Amino acid sequence: MKKWLKFSFSSLLIMILMFSIAACNNTEKPDTKEIEKVRLVEVTRSIFYAPEYVAIAKGFFEEEGLDVELTTAFGGDKTMTALLSGGADIALVGSETSIYVYAQDSNDPVINFAQLTQTDGTFLVSREKIDNFSWDLLKGTTFLGQRTGGMPQMVGEFVLKKHGIDPHQDLNLIQNIDFANIPSAFASGTGDFVQLFEPQASIFELEGKGHIVASFGTESGHVPYTTFMTKDSYMSENKDIVEKFTRAIYKAQQWVQTHSSDEVAEAIQSYFPDTDVKLISTVVDRYKEQGSFATDPILDAEEWNNLQDIMEEAGELPEQVDHKTLVNTEIAESVKEE
Repeated sequence: MKKWLKFSFSSLLIMILMFSIAACNNTEKPDTKEIEKVRLVEVTRSIFYAPEYVAIAKGFFEEEGLDVELTTAFGGDKTMTALLSGGADIALVGSETSIYVYAQDSNDPVINFAQLTQTDGTFLVSREKIDNFSWDLLKGTTFLGQRTGGMPQMVGEFVLKKHGIDPHQDLNLIQNIDFANIPSAFASGTGDFVQLFEPQASIFELEGKGHIVASFGTESGHVPYTTFMTKDSYMSENKDIVEKFTRAIYKAQQWVQTHSSDEVAEAIQSYFPDTDVKLISTVVDRYKEQGSFATDPILDAEEWNNLQDIMEEAGELPEQVDHKTLVNTEIAESVKEE
């Protein structure tokens, strides 16, 4: 009995010693990975930005040690105001806004560092069903367009002119309705045609309020339609955060490309609680087919120049800006090569 007690006591001492060593090792090597908060503002809520929501939903930002707080501004001007005033760290908005800020002689320019979409994301919706659509059918009609100076409006006019339509002479162009109220204005009877983002275009089609007849994205070619951007000062002081952010976006872009539209729809459904998952899948599929989602975050010079051509055609380009002045591709290129 004494031998058993002696053995048990010795074993207990050994176990206590082992736990003590393990505890010491744990305190010597704590998990020091710091979570860094990033305030992200997006111009609107749209399935067009699916990779952004995938990056959050699939934990790609978390993997990089980032806690991303997402808000929606509903308008390019509101988005840029949030960024410039310090209300946000990073903005997802059209690249044209960075040119507007630069043209105002800003001492802290806004730098584009990661591209999310590479085509226009709007569709032409007709109030009446048209079996054989042609663009000249718009002549003499009332067209409910987007806000003046924004990419949807500029691309819309670019495409109309491409098809021989003068948007200010050949149709009644309405552009004085706030971005967020355009769908409700069309639903209440304003306009024969309207330029809409998804999922609103498909929702109207399902409800019988309109019919998708053409894609502005297919017609306009590749442009840096929506990119992630930040102030030059923020990028200089937080290059590591911008790099982590870009890496998470690239992971999401690859995930979207390698997974089905149904899987993407399921991943982002929580961001569109009032939209049926099957409809979300249909929209994702439509954007995939026309190559709207950028496959990597690099905004190249050709796309940048195409953007300025569209702006110039619309009479909205304040001045030509060199690609290297407002675009940083180093971080995106480095992330892609990893």
